[in-house]
Parts: sequence; structure tokens; C-alpha cells
Amino acid sequence: MTHPRIYFPRCLDMNELCRISGEQRHYLKNVLRMKTGETIVLFDGRGSEYEGIIRQESEDDLVVEVVSRSAAPGSNSVKITLCQSIPKAAKMDFIIQKGTELGVHRIIPFISGRSVPKISGDKAHLKIERWRKIALEACKQSRRAHLPVIDEILDFNQMIAQISWDSLKIILWEEEESRGLKQALADESGRGAEEIVIAIGPEGGFTREEITKATGLGFISAGLGRCILRLETAALAALTIVQYEKGVIGSLNS
Repeated sequence: MTHPRIYFPRCLDMNELCRISGEQRHYLKNVLRMKTGETIVLFDGRGSEYEGIIRQESEDDLVVEVVSRSAAPGSNSVKITLCQSIPKAAKMDFIIQKGTELGVHRIIPFISGRSVPKISGDKAHLKIERWRKIALEACKQSRRAHLPVIDEILDFNQMIAQISWDSLKIILWEEEESRGLKQALADESGRGAEEIVIAIGPEGGFTREEITKATGLGFISAGLGRCILRLETAALAALTIVQYEKGVIGSLNS
């Protein structure tokens, strides 16, 4: 039986009593009509899940007792950071939602030279809050173990400068002719990588100058094949390839 899954953003102990309030209390009580004695699943967004029993209910909250704890499936999988140049319209909403379902651990939205949207100030803050809410809902739906971190919006230079040198860093470029993403993941550094960064440009692609700057800071330039994909398609294709090559998608043992 599948139990309702609720986000509770901290680690919990056995037999601990926690209170569910606000929108999540409304969802459990008024939408699902759950009652005292019924079971829910709490997840902390960090790799752990907790089975809980509703012990008390009031107008303000539900009191849930933790009765078991376990590592959620996939909690030890490869960590993927998606650096995504912000696209036009609502495409970023789609990328956040599907990227969460496909297992990203971190998303860094950024503005590059050919980006059309120029987001800053209060508008940027509202966008980030919206994307974080979309990621949370996608995490609940897909039964993800980790809630991805969504960073503040950066410019291109800030983005490439802050990525760890210890990770495998790949920047996708439609003009790359000597190395595909599969090859980048299969070489010596790619096979053992536990943290992988994928950078994807805007609708017009990265400039040659941006590629030069990125490769100078340790990024590997790679292509996705002969076809030119839409930005949102490229993001999902790249994430799927990484997860397949690392045995996360297509295996029931991950």
C-alpha cells in the first residue's frame, strides 16, 4: 500500500512526535480525509524516510509519531548538478520539475551572453521561490529521496567559478565534434565520478568565448549528437543519459 508522502525538513528520531501544520495539514485532513491511527511517510529531503502514525488531530495541526526510519531508495546515487541558462517563458518551470524527477541534487540557474530573460531583484527572488516549490512538489510525486537545492541566479562567470574542481564538469556545446556526452562519462575521470556537473546554455547556445572560459576552469566540452535539440529537451536528454550510464535509470537495484 502506498502511503501519503510529506516533506519534513529535518532529521527525526524514533518515537519522536512531530507536528504537521499549514498546507500539509490541510492536504492530509481535508483532501485525503486521514484520521488518527493512519500511516503517512515523512521525508527529510536528505536521503531518509520515516513511517509515522497520526496520533492526534486538531484545528491547527496533526501530531505524528515516528515508528520507523530508513534510507530512501536511490539515496546513494551519483550527485548531479544542473547548471541551466534561464530560458524564455515557462520552460524553466518544466526543467525544474522534470530535472527533479530525474534525480538532480542541485540546480544553478544562470544568465549567459545569449540569454533572453534578464532577471534581477524582487523578480529573481519570486522566481527562485516558485522553482523551489515546483521542485518540492515534484519530489513528493516522484518519491525522490533528496530535495534538490536551487541556487540564487548567477551570471555565467560566477557559475563556472564556483563549481568544485573535484567534480566531473561537462559543458554541452552544439559545435563540439570530437566528444559526445557518452564518451565524456566513459573516460577515466568520468567512470569514477561521484559528482557530475552538466552546464546547458540558452536558446542561442554558448558563445565560443564562454566555452573557452569554461574549459579553462576544468569543464569538458561535449555534444549530444548530430541533432540540434531544444533547450528543455537537451536538459532532460543529458540528465537521462547520465543516470542511465551510472546505472540509476534502467536498473531496479539502484
